Amino acid sequence: MQFRPQRVRIETVRHEIEATLQLPVDGFRSRLTDFLNALSEDFLALTDVEVAWLDGAREPEHHEYLALASRHVVLVVELSSAPTPSG
Repeated sequence: MQFRPQRVRIETVRHEIEATLQLPVDGFRSRLTDFLNALSEDFLALTDVEVAWLDGAREPEHHEYLALASRHVVLVVELSSAPTPSG
């Protein structure tokens, strides 16, 4: 299965997260809403992640990879598509 990178903003109760989520190129779950509604895993695998604390208690952090427990997701906003690596 081929995937396309999609940049998203995710909010939890404590964090605002901007990251890249890998979505299928076409077919079932190729739209963000379909992907989230059909999510069978307990975690979202995110790459190129910026994490900010909503209360400002800590400085924002960058992580190459983050596994986010899907039960903590409050809001997801689709941002512009992430650039695909050229090869």
